[in-house]
Amino acid sequence: MIDLDGKRQIVLDTETTGLEPSHGHRIIEIGCVELVNRRLTGNTFHTYLQPDREIDEAAIEVHGITNEFLADKPYFKDIANELIEFLRDSEVIIHNAPFDVGFINSELSNIQEKTRIESICVVLDTLIMARKMHPGQRNSLDALCSRYEIDNSRRTKHGALLDSEILADVFLAMTGGQKKLTLEDDDKDELESGGVYNDIKRVSDKRSKLPVFLATEDELHSHEQKLDSLEKISGKKSIWREIFSKSL
Repeated sequence: MIDLDGKRQIVLDTETTGLEPSHGHRIIEIGCVELVNRRLTGNTFHTYLQPDREIDEAAIEVHGITNEFLADKPYFKDIANELIEFLRDSEVIIHNAPFDVGFINSELSNIQEKTRIESICVVLDTLIMARKMHPGQRNSLDALCSRYEIDNSRRTKHGALLDSEILADVFLAMTGGQKKLTLEDDDKDELESGGVYNDIKRVSDKRSKLPVFLATEDELHSHEQKLDSLEKISGKKSIWREIFSKSL
């Protein structure tokens, strides 16, 4: 599922005053990071919000955000247009999407805004993806960090921007793990200056030719079944088949 067509993806997370928007709970933090071609661009959207209500004590235990801290922060109506434009025409990646989408749509309804998140972008739920990939296992963000060896040591409390950054790493690992398709300038400089790439050992031109073993019919069949499974999960044509079809 490596994206080479320039599609813009936004990894999003929120923190809230409680669990149910239908009970009057509100968003108090929104954090988003941008990916283009599976690379973090450094472009982010982040804000704290004044909810105009008390935060549940249980919620404060989770994210550590207090009513006093939010006293001078903007209201959702003040940032709604900016958020909509940031998300527009992108694929928005969320862990347990119904929770965040439900809260954002509730906030939009509160300010009489007719736009709904689903009408301006495509939503991808990494929790659903993880449950399909790892059935019967724990698939919380922390559990996925452990499974994919993602450093989440900074996550002593939940935070929307931090969690979206961590989820971006998890998403890249879940969908292939490759963040960079070519060497960046910094990488090239390090290669030329004898940095970490200096450990590469060049193979002698006089070496004997390596034997070539072609895949068996059974192996080719298993390969096609694996590609079918990946495409079913991702909803997209695999990069392997994409490249192969272009080479014909």
